[in-house]
Amino acid sequence: MQVILTQEVLGLGDPGDVVEVKDGYGRNYLLPQGIAMLASDKNVAALEAERKRIAAAQASEAERVRGEAAQLEGVQVTVAARAGETGKLYGSITNMDLAAALAEMGHDIDRRRILLETPIKQLGEYQVDIKLHPQVVVQIAVTVEAQLDEEQLAKAAAEAAAAAEAEEAGEEAIDETAADDDDAAEAAEDTEEPAAEDEAAEPESDDQD
Repeated sequence: MQVILTQEVLGLGDPGDVVEVKDGYGRNYLLPQGIAMLASDKNVAALEAERKRIAAAQASEAERVRGEAAQLEGVQVTVAARAGETGKLYGSITNMDLAAALAEMGHDIDRRRILLETPIKQLGEYQVDIKLHPQVVVQIAVTVEAQLDEEQLAKAAAEAAAAAEAEEAGEEAIDETAADDDDAAEAAEDTEEPAAEDEAAEPESDDQD
């Protein structure tokens, strides 16, 4: 059956859209809830007359949603997943996974608003659109990185510790070199001062006729 949506229905359409739905879904849910009306000739004609009002209502709602969009603008989401040597994931990253990652960051987004055309199956960086409103779409950056097992985590921790020790040792060597230079400079100054005093104390010789 065909119905005219009076509200946005995620995954189905926006207000004013004429869509095809199953009879049970339309008669048992959409129509009773006032989310849609039957796409009769009369209602379709009425819809055309209502389009300006619907557009104005949509624009007002879009303005409200833009505040939420501003908070998501530039957000970077990192998801860890198990992958093979070629970077191919053993499973896949879906919009449900991205919604969970966003929720951990404090952004409660319905997974159906995350426009992921196909699940992500490869390590890498991706740009994903989020449809907060028919007129408001924001893009986020998604990085899928390899999930390390316990052995790899231990190895990475050891390498990080070794790098930190090397950096600390390098800083200590620089400090010691600087201290040696200071000592050498002081010793040179001490050597120069007595020589200058000796020259000042040497008596002048009298000229004898």
